[in-house]
Amino acid sequence: MNHVTAQNSDDKPDSVAQFAHVSRGYYPTIVALFTATLIISNVTASKGVAFFGGSDVFLGPFQVLPINTDGAFFLFPLAYILGDVLSEVYGFKATRRAIYLGFGSIILAALCFWIAIELPSASFYENQDSLEAVVGVVPRLVLAGLAGYVVGQLLNSLVLVAIKERTKEKHLWARLIGSTIVGEFFDTLIFCSIAAGVIGITTWEDFINYVIVGFIWKTLAEILVMPITYWVIAYIKKREPSYRESVAV
Repeated sequence: MNHVTAQNSDDKPDSVAQFAHVSRGYYPTIVALFTATLIISNVTASKGVAFFGGSDVFLGPFQVLPINTDGAFFLFPLAYILGDVLSEVYGFKATRRAIYLGFGSIILAALCFWIAIELPSASFYENQDSLEAVVGVVPRLVLAGLAGYVVGQLLNSLVLVAIKERTKEKHLWARLIGSTIVGEFFDTLIFCSIAAGVIGITTWEDFINYVIVGFIWKTLAEILVMPITYWVIAYIKKREPSYRESVAV
């Protein structure tokens, strides 16, 4: 046996260099991507986006065009895809831990942005106003992101795991779609209700458009990339020893 590996951690601790073991599973990597996606999304969501801004089309009482959304519309669905992978492979408790880590990371990012903005600017630094505009801490927007994120992600995971307990390893599509509809709806509704005024949405027509477009887009995005989600889940399931052991049992 190798002398270093045989060395007891309590026996002559200064005689060898000691290191902790790094997990070989995929969980840490997925959580890192999950957290990074959330932080980036909360920054890009501060920009209001309008497609077909020159149009003014209504379908009954609902405004169809322009399509109002935010700058995170293309990225935030990825957080739910990663959340689905975590829930399907690792279960609710492990996913809840990842959600709490993401929650803490968002708060840390907001705190760091605020500190960076408040630090005295050097005489040669000319981008203070731009920095404040891009990453300035808007308490209402941070609250919107945190509230929508926590409620939506927890519901997404709870619904997926609840369906899996009934369907076992069958009907993955039902778990993915069902959890997405519930999680995305409440996430979008809560976030938009709190953040609408911050990004410039002031009328009920624009607000309803903002909620509906956000919900439909995020839900469709997950459905469209479902084949990729299927592949990632299958890939990880085959390579996670603990998953194979739990299925075998």
